[in-house]
Parts: sequence; structure tokens; C-alpha cells
Amino acid sequence: MPRPHIPRHVHALPEATYFKPRGIPLRDLDEIVVGLDEFEAFRLADLEGLSHEEVGLRMKVSRTTAGRLLAEARSKVAGALFGGFALRIEGGPAVSLAGRCGNRRHGGGNHAPGRGRRHGRKHTGRTE
Repeated sequence: MPRPHIPRHVHALPEATYFKPRGIPLRDLDEIVVGLDEFEAFRLADLEGLSHEEVGLRMKVSRTTAGRLLAEARSKVAGALFGGFALRIEGGPAVSLAGRCGNRRHGGGNHAPGRGRRHGRKHTGRTE
């Protein structure tokens, strides 16, 4: 039996949680799901320019876990872009600190990403 995941701290929730190629109906698309923890690692490293160690400290995980989350997020985003899949951001072992992070855009409200409709087949972003 695998160890349970330690909750990862997420400081910012995405403005939009679904992205798709233009001109293709959503019902005709396969989707790739990116967890909130993977998305946070991606945001911290690539948007804020933090190192893997700094990402790990912010998310309360080890450096190697931060690097693994970042690699997985990058792989899934690239797979969606190059494969023409829809990209959904939701779930994962994450604890949202968005209402407590001081960012006015979050407003401390009740964040519930991923409540949208689900279409197509779900992909993990990996090819077998």
C-alpha cells in the first residue's frame, strides 16, 4: 500500500481551469488533467522564476518532489499543446491557501475549481 500524499500548499488558484484548441467542439476533444499541485509548481518555477528548492519550500514539499511535480506539469501542458487536447486544472493533494495569501485578486472567497462540465476522454499526459 503506497504512502498517502502530503498535502501541497497552493498559494494561487488559476483564473481559468479549462483550456482548449480554438475551433474544435469540446465534446470532440480528449483532455489532459493537471493537478493543482502540479500547476502551482509550474507557476512558481516558470512564472515567478523560483528554483526547485524554493518551489519546494513554498509548497512545503521536498526539492525532489517539487522537481517531479514541475516535470509532470510541463509534460502535460506540452502534451496538450502539441497533441491538440483540452487541458483541465483541478484536484490533486493540495491545500489551498489562496484566501490567506494576501493576493487581492483571490479575495479570500470560496474557491472550487473543476466544477465545470467534463467532456471527452481523460488523459494523464503520458503516452504508453
